[in-house]
Amino acid sequence: MADKDSRSHNKEDSQPAVEDSRPIGVFDSGIGGLTVLKELALQFPQENFLYLGDTARLPYGSKSPHTIRRYSEQNIEFLQSQNVKAIVIACNSASTQVPEREFAGLPVYNVIGPGSQRALEVSEGLRIGVLGTRATINSQAYTKQIHSLNPHAQVFDQACPLFVPLAEEGWDSDPVTNLIVFRYLSSLMQNQIDTLILGCTHYPILKNSIARVTGSSIQLVDSGEAIADWLEEDFMAGRLLRRMNPTPRQVDVTTTDASAHFTELAHRILKPVKADDFRVVNI
Repeated sequence: MADKDSRSHNKEDSQPAVEDSRPIGVFDSGIGGLTVLKELALQFPQENFLYLGDTARLPYGSKSPHTIRRYSEQNIEFLQSQNVKAIVIACNSASTQVPEREFAGLPVYNVIGPGSQRALEVSEGLRIGVLGTRATINSQAYTKQIHSLNPHAQVFDQACPLFVPLAEEGWDSDPVTNLIVFRYLSSLMQNQIDTLILGCTHYPILKNSIARVTGSSIQLVDSGEAIADWLEEDFMAGRLLRRMNPTPRQVDVTTTDASAHFTELAHRILKPVKADDFRVVNI
């Protein structure tokens, strides 16, 4: 989709746009959305990306629905001011409060729909577990979405409020994390689930600890690959236009609070994707 304000007024104005070099905007409450950014950057190596981590106000999962919606709108408005061509809500808690497919004229992608669809595609017994923040679990967003796609599926969920601070702290390989993961998952595993949705973009950071508890027989579903599939469909359909510029693409990371710890952990999560710029912004 072309930005009318950015096009020059000449005889080529009447020609259909064939490319769009504007970045794809991605936001999360903190560092977890970088797992989605990494997947998108790997899947679409020609595209520019602008990431916003609202680190000054995390976590979202313990906030009220009204507050989460307000923060999400402010994040979208900031990314819109940076001239992005689409918005990816790389936060499950925010996704529960922003169901729109368009916002302020921009295509919007949240994680609930893609994650639910992917879970149904890989689940053989239609016994699906969901891990999430309290806000996500209380919203029943995944249960409603999965049942709307397949009413025969059985969904079992578990709130894991300690997972986000563990991920933000970078304790993905700590023995304490392994114990907490086991504590949260032990009751969920009793339901004989065959698929488990990591219903928070922070949770893939803890994927190894989670896999130790679930074992290889349970399919783990995170949002990055699923959202990439939806973006590819829209690129193919023309809802989004690809960047065709031969110059190197740009991946920029912004946060609402300065943190050397965030920058260090971000480099680790994004690898092998390279972030070109880190900066603090006001929204």
